[in-house]
Amino acid sequence: MPIYVYWGEDDFAMEKAIAMLRDRVLDPQWISFNYTAFTPDQADAAIQGLNQVMTPTFGAGGRLVWLINTTLCQHCPENVLAELVRSLRVIPENSFLLLTSRNKPDERLKSTKLLKQFATEFREFPLIPPWKTELLVQSVNQAAQTVGVKLTANTAQLLAESVGNDTRLLYNELEKLRLYAQGSNKPLDTDIVTKLVRNTTQNSLQLAAAIRTGDTPKALTTLADLSNASEPGLRIVATLIGQFRTWLWVKIMIESGERNQQAIAIAADIGNPKRIYFLQQEIKLLSVQQLISCLPLLLELEVSLKQGASEIPTLQTKIIELCQVCRRN
Repeated sequence: MPIYVYWGEDDFAMEKAIAMLRDRVLDPQWISFNYTAFTPDQADAAIQGLNQVMTPTFGAGGRLVWLINTTLCQHCPENVLAELVRSLRVIPENSFLLLTSRNKPDERLKSTKLLKQFATEFREFPLIPPWKTELLVQSVNQAAQTVGVKLTANTAQLLAESVGNDTRLLYNELEKLRLYAQGSNKPLDTDIVTKLVRNTTQNSLQLAAAIRTGDTPKALTTLADLSNASEPGLRIVATLIGQFRTWLWVKIMIESGERNQQAIAIAADIGNPKRIYFLQQEIKLLSVQQLISCLPLLLELEVSLKQGASEIPTLQTKIIELCQVCRRN
């Protein structure tokens, strides 16, 4: 069935997939006749979209109907569900229905089950957690291959550290590197990447490292750099929570007597077991109790920001508290 359901927080990757689908389905000369997008603020957007996708195409190419930021996979009224049941089975072969949302579909809903049953593609576009460095490096290598940029292992690592999980920034920087290296078959070295790539190395993982060592001045300076780079507070907190949970799991496993790096990696949800040695070194001077004490503070910080607390003062206060916890012997 020509039905596509896309969701997730990686807006740039989703936009690329939508553009590819649009280019594949639509004839440029007939776009104004065969392409319709419905936003959630339009009355009966879902019903209108389903009616539109049943309309035969005009001229060449196919028809594409896009329900933007739809809530059909989070909440589906009975009349819309009935229309879905009636329409999805009989959509014309040359008409394509695209549904997009930032929110994960609720697998319990009848509408989600129905769409999953008939969809040609039911695809998530997730942001890679900033602390999963091996996945970020893998993403950099895949994007570099797509753009046509040759990187060494060290330059891929440096680029991953510089752009984090910002896919849009990654492709922008790779395009810059491609133009620089045009006509050369040699992989780019770290000196070139350092000079050309936007300096975003003051990332949330470095903030976590400063907190871990109890270095309050460095932690506050790193926070200021993140703020100046317009890094959202909730994204900073999400990274800190993920990193401290990873450290806690590794510490608990080690103190329980586990020495198998593979087993520790599985428990801590770490893709590369070789990272365990370095994580062990990072938390050598911290106790399990210190790491446990950090998590409630981080969760309090997350709740405060979600409830609308002033971002910078709230982050500064909690970061000072976290540094004090980690500094205790």
